[in-house]
Amino acid sequence: MDEESLLVDETRKLIEGCLEGDRLSQNLLYNLYSKKMFVVCLRFAKNREEAEEILQEGFVRVFEFMHQYKFSGSFEGWIRKIIVNCALRKFKSKGQLHGLTRIDATALDNIGNENIISQLGTKELLLMVQRLPPAYRMVFSLYVFEGMKHREIARHLNIAEGTSKSNLSDARLLLQKAVKNSLQTSQNSQQL
Repeated sequence: MDEESLLVDETRKLIEGCLEGDRLSQNLLYNLYSKKMFVVCLRFAKNREEAEEILQEGFVRVFEFMHQYKFSGSFEGWIRKIIVNCALRKFKSKGQLHGLTRIDATALDNIGNENIISQLGTKELLLMVQRLPPAYRMVFSLYVFEGMKHREIARHLNIAEGTSKSNLSDARLLLQKAVKNSLQTSQNSQQL
Protein backbone atom coordinates (compact mmCIF):
# COMPACT_ATOMS: atom_id res chain seq x y z
CA MET A 1 0.00 0.00 0.00
CA ASP A 2 1.49 3.37 -1.02
CA GLU A 3 1.69 6.50 1.14
CA GLU A 4 -1.29 8.21 -0.51
CA SER A 5 -3.52 5.18 0.05
CA LEU A 6 -2.52 5.11 3.72
CA LEU A 7 -3.43 8.79 4.07
CA VAL A 8 -6.82 8.24 2.44
CA ASP A 9 -7.44 5.23 4.70
CA GLU A 10 -6.45 7.19 7.83
CA THR A 11 -8.67 10.12 6.81
CA ARG A 12 -11.56 7.71 6.23
CA LYS A 13 -11.09 6.31 9.76
CA LEU A 14 -11.06 9.84 11.20
CA ILE A 15 -14.25 10.73 9.31
CA GLU A 16 -15.96 7.58 10.51
CA GLY A 17 -14.89 8.36 14.08
CA CYS A 18 -16.28 11.88 13.74
CA LEU A 19 -19.57 10.51 12.44
CA GLU A 20 -19.76 8.35 15.58
CA GLY A 21 -19.24 11.45 17.73
CA ASP A 22 -15.72 10.52 18.84
CA ARG A 23 -14.13 13.71 20.25
CA LEU A 24 -10.57 12.48 19.70
CA SER A 25 -11.28 11.89 15.99
CA GLN A 26 -12.86 15.35 15.74
CA ASN A 27 -9.83 16.92 17.39
CA LEU A 28 -7.39 15.02 15.15
CA LEU A 29 -9.34 15.94 12.02
CA TYR A 30 -9.46 19.60 13.06
CA ASN A 31 -5.70 19.61 13.74
CA LEU A 32 -5.05 17.92 10.40
CA TYR A 33 -6.90 20.52 8.29
CA SER A 34 -7.22 23.70 10.36
CA LYS A 35 -3.88 25.28 9.38
CA LYS A 36 -4.53 24.96 5.65
CA MET A 37 -8.10 26.19 6.04
CA PHE A 38 -6.96 29.12 8.20
CA VAL A 39 -4.85 30.33 5.27
CA VAL A 40 -7.99 30.19 3.11
CA CYS A 41 -9.89 32.18 5.76
CA LEU A 42 -7.15 34.83 5.92
CA ARG A 43 -7.59 35.51 2.20
CA PHE A 44 -11.24 36.41 2.72
CA ALA A 45 -11.06 38.11 6.11
CA LYS A 46 -10.04 41.66 6.91
CA ASN A 47 -7.94 40.50 9.88
CA ARG A 48 -6.83 37.50 11.90
CA GLU A 49 -9.79 37.62 14.30
CA GLU A 50 -12.31 37.56 11.47
CA ALA A 51 -10.40 34.66 9.86
CA GLU A 52 -10.61 32.75 13.15
CA GLU A 53 -14.39 33.32 13.26
CA ILE A 54 -14.78 32.01 9.72
CA LEU A 55 -12.61 28.99 10.53
CA GLN A 56 -14.59 28.10 13.64
CA GLU A 57 -17.93 28.52 11.90
CA GLY A 58 -16.60 26.48 9.00
CA PHE A 59 -15.55 23.56 11.15
CA VAL A 60 -18.84 23.60 13.02
CA ARG A 61 -20.50 23.17 9.61
CA VAL A 62 -17.98 20.50 8.57
CA PHE A 63 -18.90 18.40 11.60
CA GLU A 64 -22.61 19.18 11.21
CA PHE A 65 -22.72 18.09 7.56
CA MET A 66 -20.00 15.44 7.54
CA HIS A 67 -22.67 12.77 7.01
CA GLN A 68 -23.16 14.25 3.53
CA TYR A 69 -19.57 13.56 2.45
CA LYS A 70 -19.74 10.59 0.06
CA PHE A 71 -16.06 9.55 0.16
CA SER A 72 -15.66 10.56 -3.47
CA GLY A 73 -13.33 13.36 -4.40
CA SER A 74 -10.96 15.18 -2.12
CA PHE A 75 -12.06 15.52 1.49
CA GLU A 76 -9.81 18.57 1.82
CA GLY A 77 -11.58 20.10 -1.19
CA TRP A 78 -14.94 19.37 0.43
CA ILE A 79 -13.84 21.14 3.63
CA ARG A 80 -12.44 24.07 1.62
CA LYS A 81 -15.76 24.54 -0.15
CA ILE A 82 -17.54 24.74 3.21
CA ILE A 83 -14.98 27.26 4.50
CA VAL A 84 -15.33 29.45 1.40
CA ASN A 85 -19.12 29.30 1.68
CA CYS A 86 -18.88 30.40 5.32
CA ALA A 87 -16.74 33.37 4.26
CA LEU A 88 -19.27 34.25 1.57
CA ARG A 89 -22.17 33.98 4.01
CA LYS A 90 -20.37 36.21 6.52
CA PHE A 91 -19.80 38.97 3.99
CA LYS A 92 -23.29 38.75 2.52
CA SER A 93 -24.78 39.10 5.99
CA LYS A 94 -22.78 42.26 6.62
CA GLY A 95 -23.91 43.84 3.38
CA GLN A 96 -20.31 44.74 2.54
CA LEU A 97 -20.57 43.81 -1.10
CA HIS A 98 -22.23 46.95 -2.40
CA GLY A 99 -21.55 50.66 -2.81
CA LEU A 100 -18.02 50.61 -4.17
CA THR A 101 -16.35 53.60 -5.73
CA ARG A 102 -15.03 52.97 -9.20
CA ILE A 103 -11.29 53.50 -9.38
CA ASP A 104 -9.88 55.52 -12.24
CA ALA A 105 -6.91 53.56 -13.54
CA THR A 106 -5.19 56.75 -14.72
CA ALA A 107 -5.16 58.09 -11.17
CA LEU A 108 -2.83 55.31 -10.04
CA ASP A 109 0.17 56.29 -12.20
CA ASN A 110 1.78 53.84 -14.54
CA ILE A 111 2.79 51.04 -12.22
CA GLY A 112 4.19 48.75 -14.88
CA ASN A 113 4.36 45.00 -15.21
CA GLU A 114 7.61 44.44 -13.38
CA ASN A 115 7.98 41.27 -11.38
CA ILE A 116 7.97 43.16 -8.09
CA ILE A 117 5.78 40.64 -6.27
CA SER A 118 8.79 38.37 -5.84
CA GLN A 119 10.46 41.09 -3.74
CA LEU A 120 7.75 40.98 -1.09
CA GLY A 121 7.03 38.40 1.57
CA THR A 122 3.92 36.24 1.66
CA LYS A 123 2.69 37.85 4.90
CA GLU A 124 3.04 41.33 3.44
CA LEU A 125 1.09 40.33 0.33
CA LEU A 126 -1.63 38.72 2.45
CA LEU A 127 -1.96 41.93 4.48
CA MET A 128 -2.36 43.88 1.25
CA VAL A 129 -5.17 41.56 0.15
CA GLN A 130 -6.81 41.91 3.59
CA ARG A 131 -6.73 45.71 3.25
CA LEU A 132 -8.75 45.66 0.04
CA PRO A 133 -12.35 46.85 0.34
CA PRO A 134 -14.53 43.82 1.19
CA ALA A 135 -16.12 43.40 -2.25
CA TYR A 136 -12.78 43.66 -4.01
CA ARG A 137 -11.21 41.22 -1.55
CA MET A 138 -14.01 38.71 -2.06
CA VAL A 139 -13.93 38.86 -5.87
CA PHE A 140 -10.11 38.80 -5.94
CA SER A 141 -9.92 35.81 -3.57
CA LEU A 142 -12.62 33.84 -5.37
CA TYR A 143 -11.04 34.48 -8.77
CA VAL A 144 -7.35 34.16 -7.92
CA PHE A 145 -7.27 31.65 -5.05
CA GLU A 146 -10.41 29.60 -5.66
CA GLY A 147 -10.23 29.65 -9.46
CA MET A 148 -13.84 30.69 -9.96
CA LYS A 149 -15.03 32.29 -13.19
CA HIS A 150 -16.78 35.66 -13.17
CA ARG A 151 -20.17 34.08 -13.89
CA GLU A 152 -19.85 31.86 -10.82
CA ILE A 153 -18.59 34.73 -8.64
CA ALA A 154 -21.50 36.90 -9.76
CA ARG A 155 -23.95 34.14 -8.86
CA HIS A 156 -22.41 33.60 -5.41
CA LEU A 157 -22.27 37.31 -4.56
CA ASN A 158 -25.55 38.32 -6.24
CA ILE A 159 -23.81 40.87 -8.45
CA ALA A 160 -23.58 41.36 -12.20
CA GLU A 161 -20.82 39.55 -14.07
CA GLY A 162 -19.51 42.94 -15.24
CA THR A 163 -19.32 44.09 -11.62
CA SER A 164 -17.22 41.05 -10.79
CA LYS A 165 -14.85 41.87 -13.65
CA SER A 166 -14.53 45.53 -12.68
CA ASN A 167 -14.04 44.66 -8.99
CA LEU A 168 -11.22 42.28 -9.95
CA SER A 169 -9.62 44.92 -12.14
CA ASP A 170 -9.87 47.53 -9.37
CA ALA A 171 -8.51 45.07 -6.79
CA ARG A 172 -5.51 44.39 -9.00
CA LEU A 173 -4.88 48.12 -9.44
CA LEU A 174 -5.07 48.70 -5.68
CA LEU A 175 -2.72 45.78 -5.02
CA GLN A 176 -0.26 47.02 -7.64
CA LYS A 177 -0.28 50.46 -6.02
CA ALA A 178 0.19 48.94 -2.54
CA VAL A 179 3.09 46.81 -3.78
CA LYS A 180 4.71 49.80 -5.46
CA ASN A 181 4.30 51.93 -2.32
CA SER A 182 5.71 49.16 -0.13
CA LEU A 183 8.75 48.74 -2.34
CA GLN A 184 9.34 52.49 -2.49
CA THR A 185 9.11 52.75 1.28
CA SER A 186 11.51 49.85 1.65
CA GLN A 187 13.98 51.38 -0.81
CA ASN A 188 13.75 54.80 0.88
CA SER A 189 14.44 53.31 4.32
CA GLN A 190 17.46 51.43 2.93
CA GLN A 191 18.90 54.64 1.48
CA LEU A 192 18.76 56.40 4.85
